[in-house]
Amino acid sequence: MSEPEKLIPPHGGYRKLKSFQIAQLAYDVTVRFCDRYIQKRSRTHDQRVQAARSGVQNIAEGSQASGTSKKMELKLTSVTRASLEELRLDYEDFLRHRGLPQWPREDARRDELIAARPATAEHVAEWVRAVHDGPPVRNNPDESEKVGPMSTGSTQSTGSTYAEISANGALALLAVACSLLDRQIATLEKNFVEEGGFTERLYRVRSARRNSGH
Repeated sequence: MSEPEKLIPPHGGYRKLKSFQIAQLAYDVTVRFCDRYIQKRSRTHDQRVQAARSGVQNIAEGSQASGTSKKMELKLTSVTRASLEELRLDYEDFLRHRGLPQWPREDARRDELIAARPATAEHVAEWVRAVHDGPPVRNNPDESEKVGPMSTGSTQSTGSTYAEISANGALALLAVACSLLDRQIATLEKNFVEEGGFTERLYRVRSARRNSGH
């Protein structure tokens, strides 16, 4: 026999969401990026950091609010998606205004960063340095490439600046985060249409209890 529906379902598990993890990483990377490449007293610095922070905070708030408001969860997740889109445009503007190339989606360097699944901003910084410097020279050419959390086996230095690599790396992470959020929003929308929100759940729970005689 299945358990009766709960009025307030499990909620608040945002730390396990891949979208939250990538958004948080993008935030940490953005803080470091802005501190290095954007004047700290400029409005642009604060706007970029706040857009990144909004992406993280709204996922958390939406997840926590989902217990009593699926509508609020959907709204705040959509706000996150909008904030990260704003941040993505900021990085694109950074590259364009400085005459630096924006790497295409099929660029192998982007793929290597995503495949490495960096967990921290320092891991991303390691990738930036590896792309900039190229692969290390090995004394034994037959020695197998060491595989680590930030392995960049086929990466070659192309004379790219640190600023170019860092901005394109952030764009790669944001592309992943936005894709995950698009799928998450579609799922939330589908569930809300099919199951309704708190009001509908309250009605179902009350009806079930009346029918059971409790």
